[in-house]
Amino acid sequence: MERLITLFRPYIDLTAWMGLCFTAMLAGSYLTNPALPVWYANLLKPEWTPPNWVFGPVWFVLYTLMGIAVWLVWRQGGLFRTKLPIIFFVVQLLLSVLWSYLFFGLRSPMFACAEIVVLWLAILATTIAFWQASRPSGLLMLPTLAWVAYAGVLNFYIWRMNLS
Repeated sequence: MERLITLFRPYIDLTAWMGLCFTAMLAGSYLTNPALPVWYANLLKPEWTPPNWVFGPVWFVLYTLMGIAVWLVWRQGGLFRTKLPIIFFVVQLLLSVLWSYLFFGLRSPMFACAEIVVLWLAILATTIAFWQASRPSGLLMLPTLAWVAYAGVLNFYIWRMNLS
């Protein structure tokens, strides 16, 4: 039995990290969905805002890439050798959920706009730390960094367009 666990250990670890990422994704979705049909639908948005159906698949891909990235870092030596990159990762995951709460839960584009700057910096720190531990992991974080930069600009425009 021990031999079997050793054989499947990398896949068990990958499953655990993917589970953590998808839990964050589902938490963000849970906070987002109630506000979509009325509140978000009635906000003024720039013409370059993607349709609502784009966000789910994009976030699914990003959380999948993040799960693989953290797993590759984890494989470098577990928590003891990769403590700082893992801490950065968990912080940026929590900040991602917090953004959903601020923007959609509290319906506050202003607070969400301030928070997304912190989120982007946390993703940048994670990306740099991952790059140092495992270059493929750093590369896998780049799409999230780019998407959150775009989301931050979109958040800013929505906030400014809806000041009243």
